[in-house]
Amino acid sequence: MKKSILFTGILFVMHTSCNQQPSVTVGYAGEDISRNATILRDQNNNQIVLDLKTEGKWELYAGPSVEKINLDKPVAQGTSSGRYQPDIDTTVRNYFELVTPSGKAILAERRLPLQGSYNFRDLGGIRTRDGRYTQWGKVFRSDDMMHLTEKDLDYLSKIPIKTVVDFRSETEIKQSPDQKIPSVSNSYIYAITPGNITSLPFEDIARLTTQESDSLMKSVNKQLVTDSSAIEQYRKFFALLQEEENIPLVFHCTAGKDRTGYGAYLFLSSLGVDEQTALQDYLASNNYLAAKYGSYMEKYPDLKPLFEVRPEYLKTAIDQIRKEHGNVENYLTNVLNVDIEKMRELYLY
Repeated sequence: MKKSILFTGILFVMHTSCNQQPSVTVGYAGEDISRNATILRDQNNNQIVLDLKTEGKWELYAGPSVEKINLDKPVAQGTSSGRYQPDIDTTVRNYFELVTPSGKAILAERRLPLQGSYNFRDLGGIRTRDGRYTQWGKVFRSDDMMHLTEKDLDYLSKIPIKTVVDFRSETEIKQSPDQKIPSVSNSYIYAITPGNITSLPFEDIARLTTQESDSLMKSVNKQLVTDSSAIEQYRKFFALLQEEENIPLVFHCTAGKDRTGYGAYLFLSSLGVDEQTALQDYLASNNYLAAKYGSYMEKYPDLKPLFEVRPEYLKTAIDQIRKEHGNVENYLTNVLNVDIEKMRELYLY
């Protein structure tokens, strides 16, 4: 009798284990389908759009954070490629999981839909050399935040942004003070002067030739690596990044392309993103800032290099790092005191 009961109990446990459904979690799996899927903002009606290239049935799920993506009900679904508008509230930031027969991925808008900022971007969803991805909604890069509207501030507070790092000089800040994001509890001014072109007298800047402008930008990027004050500010920046209570964090300067662009390169490099992929993020500023500086470039064509980012600018900084330290990881670890392992624990899926 006892043997019969024991045998029945074993069968029950085996049956329960075999039929137990695997837990469903948000994340990346299978092929890198994020290369063929983009979340965009339709400028005509301000609606979110999924631009998708795929084969077979797919579902799109959404939530106010990656951790709160609702996997019970898709906000869009289909069986082919195309452009689709999910059924969601577009006044708050949304994060998505796309599920296809070949894999799944987390998606979000790269550039935040802010009226008062041109270059406010999420550094999530970027693939590393070892096939992992940077986390969405943790670290953002931006241009100045003087013209953020009330709707913009409300949008950012719901993320919620906790920390702001400003790489601008006191003069720049006085000329264009940031709007205060209600959710922010800590703001830090880590002034990096090599990237402050506006500190030069305008009459001197206006006389620059195209070649001189180009040379100036290369010099600026070299100084971001060699200037002792700049090194100290980036060191403090990474100290903040390595404390989880400071996240979500946004760092910025005036245009969000040079001091911020170099900072973003260092951040992505610390997470194992390859140079070419990090360069693509760096160069994206040209697309976002065209509307901000287009009229200046038309009026002062010889100064166009000052309003752009170019591959050779960032590569000037990278070459200087390699000349002095061998590679970027040595520079991060030995000069900026970055704990690479901790950074990857904090910011990678």
